[in-house]
Amino acid sequence: MEAIIDFIRNYDYVIVIGILILMVILIILQILNSMELSRIEKRYKRLMKGSTGKNLEDMIIEYKKNVDDSLEVFKNIENMYKSIDERLQKSIQKFAVVRYRAFDDVGSDLSFSIAMLNENNDGFVITGIYGRNESTTFAKPIEKGLSKYDLSDEEKLAIKIATNNRTIEK
Repeated sequence: MEAIIDFIRNYDYVIVIGILILMVILIILQILNSMELSRIEKRYKRLMKGSTGKNLEDMIIEYKKNVDDSLEVFKNIENMYKSIDERLQKSIQKFAVVRYRAFDDVGSDLSFSIAMLNENNDGFVITGIYGRNESTTFAKPIEKGLSKYDLSDEEKLAIKIATNNRTIEK
């Protein structure tokens, strides 16, 4: 123990200078830590406040509500799309017109057959036969491209053209 006390007495000024240097280093580190903590604190406060002054929790709740509202709008749009698609499938999408001369004594191709079909080839064919003294019009229902009524060659051709030349593609 005497040896330690003698050592401290002999080198006391070196020990004091070492402790002072160590204290200065610790003070500098404390100042740097305070500056960094202050910088982090400012960033945290900026993060916790939105551009409108709301805190982060309120912003997250508001964004979640907006996402939920957007999903509801999306579901409504999807339902409307399905409804429109179902109606579109039933609407006239394919048609064809075939003009011809029904009688040799009539000089032009004034007779016609018009096929109007939906996506499932359901619809009707209208035929107008023009003669010199009279004109007659027929309408025949079509289901899946076929009719339960006898079809003329021109009506069959109009249906064939309509089924092969779709006017609306999916």
